[in-house]
Amino acid sequence: MAMEKQMIVGEVPVSPFSRLFSMPGLDCFNIVTIGFKNEANPSAFIEGLKNTLLNHPRFSSILETEVGGKKAKWIPKKVKVEDHVVVPDIDPTIENPDQFLEDYTSNMVFSPIDMSKPLWEMHILNMKTSYAESLLVARFHHSLGDGMSLMSLLLACSRKTSDPEALPNLIAPKKSKVTNILWSLVARVWFIIRLMCNTFVEVFNFLLILCSVRDAATPLMEKPSATLSPNKFIHRVISLDDVKIVKNAMNMTVNDVIIGMVQAGLSRYLSQKYNSETNLKLKRSLENVCLRAVVFFNLRSNKKIEDLAKMMANRSTSRWGNSIGYVMIPLWMRSENDIFEYIRRAKTTMDRKKLSLEPLFSYVLLKLTVEVFGFKALRTLAMRIFGRSTIILSNVAGPSEEISLFDHQISYVAASISGFPQALIVHITSYVNKVIINLGVDLDVIPDPHHLCDHMVEALKMMKSAAEEKCSTDLNV
Repeated sequence: MAMEKQMIVGEVPVSPFSRLFSMPGLDCFNIVTIGFKNEANPSAFIEGLKNTLLNHPRFSSILETEVGGKKAKWIPKKVKVEDHVVVPDIDPTIENPDQFLEDYTSNMVFSPIDMSKPLWEMHILNMKTSYAESLLVARFHHSLGDGMSLMSLLLACSRKTSDPEALPNLIAPKKSKVTNILWSLVARVWFIIRLMCNTFVEVFNFLLILCSVRDAATPLMEKPSATLSPNKFIHRVISLDDVKIVKNAMNMTVNDVIIGMVQAGLSRYLSQKYNSETNLKLKRSLENVCLRAVVFFNLRSNKKIEDLAKMMANRSTSRWGNSIGYVMIPLWMRSENDIFEYIRRAKTTMDRKKLSLEPLFSYVLLKLTVEVFGFKALRTLAMRIFGRSTIILSNVAGPSEEISLFDHQISYVAASISGFPQALIVHITSYVNKVIINLGVDLDVIPDPHHLCDHMVEALKMMKSAAEEKCSTDLNV
């Protein structure tokens, strides 16, 4: 009976998207950095991982790629947690811990991973940085799951700091209450009409971009000697309360403010680069710059953390994996006197994308491509999608309350991805009252990532100042 169960588990095929993220040129990893408020205890992590993560079949299986006509599949394997947890010796008198963390993460990302073991590893760093007393730096192969899957897994392994026996809560989207049946019917019909119109326009633009030339050359694009893959990862922690001040003043969403902040920061960075350019042939105006970003959309319905914890306890892989769609958004690159214009542009663009089926279309397009034409065509299509854009932009909402991982109270969670053919990846996560900006850059293209991040942070400060002034003016009127 046990052997029969083993065979059933062993015959689990690899999904098309997991296969895509393990192909040459798109060998992608999720990079997660978790800061703690206390010193890390490696023994507690090893014991905790045995009771949680190892119960998930994906994290106790190896990826067998296609060989001799056999399809790729997940093969169960006995896992020794100690082989996946690294505790390096760190000089306690190190001069710049933040710089050490950046270098350590970058070196870890590009070190080879043993394909004969499950494709994940965790490094515990007992050193104090600007934002934490100790850290956990984890690397997960993207074939194991997307960012939302991993965030859900983190929450399922964690417990509330206020109640060590309780699982964290996910923030469910608010549902509007129906007060008038006739009005509800009219609103639903109008919603469907707008959905169909937006889908037609956005899908048409998506296909048009695929057939067109890529973004114009800018200091954010590759150079002839560039590796064109992020090889430096930095992060900055800012206040979520500052973002909410702007959000409330503008009556928009946190996501609108974040994208507006990124657009404003990029505009300021490029404007400074162009103004300092001495070669007249390279000197340009922001008005002539056209940049696009690939934005990831989560296609899953909202699930309770309790369901995910039960899924892991039952060694099930249902609702797990890479379930993400893509959209391409134009970035507003202008020198605006009105700092709020970046947020308005972000809202207009994202509202259209959200009220369309473009994310689902991109998912179905990739899936049909692999089923009809095979994995080589899938890789070609994926490389064309990413090749028509300059930036990858992604954000994942974290818990709104303090949580602990294996009795270690979390200070912040930063995340990024490696392996995509872009010189800049902007990944935003939130945790309680913090927003973490994580930049993955190719140093051959962007040699000053901290300077770029400074511009984004400064843009938010300008937005907050303008929002407070706006609120003060409204109160005086």
